[in-house]
Amino acid sequence: MRSLTATFALIVSGTAVAPTAAQEFPYGRSQTFDVYRNGQPIGQHTLTFQQDGASRTVIVAVDLAVKALGVVAYRYQHNSKEVWSNNALQALEARTDDNGQKYSVSVKRANDGLAVERHSPPVTVAAATTSDQGLQPSTFAREVLPATLMPTTHWNMGQVGQSALLNTQYGTRSKTQVTTVGREAVNLANGNVVQAMRYHYTGDIRMDQWFDDRGRWVKSSFPAHDGSSIDYVLRE
Repeated sequence: MRSLTATFALIVSGTAVAPTAAQEFPYGRSQTFDVYRNGQPIGQHTLTFQQDGASRTVIVAVDLAVKALGVVAYRYQHNSKEVWSNNALQALEARTDDNGQKYSVSVKRANDGLAVERHSPPVTVAAATTSDQGLQPSTFAREVLPATLMPTTHWNMGQVGQSALLNTQYGTRSKTQVTTVGREAVNLANGNVVQAMRYHYTGDIRMDQWFDDRGRWVKSSFPAHDGSSIDYVLRE
């Protein structure tokens, strides 16, 4: 299950034009995806939206568990909070538990860009001359990233026009290339079908993502590193 670690890090991880500020915000109060691995349910990914004038708060909650013989063999939990004002990211706080490996990211808008602080877990390393194992200290880093960088929370259609995204698990920049595949029918969990544009991501982020005509994220699909397939199905 270790091979799933890098895969789910991208969850939380083109030629189209994003909806403009003048258009109505396409989302309601919340949006939930059921997540499947090889056709079997493994959890949910929920977005909650709170609007207060020009300020918008987006809360993300991901809880996934892969079982083997009835026992949880891999668990992934991610929680983040984004604050936007006039369609510009102002702040972000994220916490991730990747099968026991814990990460945290804090982002605040500064005069020169997005000021990022990130913590990653200690790394187990073998001693040079013995078989003993040692722990390196947790990694802490600060960095200023471009002010226009969007987070990898995937709800914002504007990301399809970006060449890099802010990885909300690691707090680093993920390079990506997004190409438009074309319009397709997307099946929802309740049996309804919506028409959506499909986009293909390559680079540090490898997945396919669908946005409907309103600009809503309605589907994702990608291969995991262990060869399994991951699919997001929108509840409606």
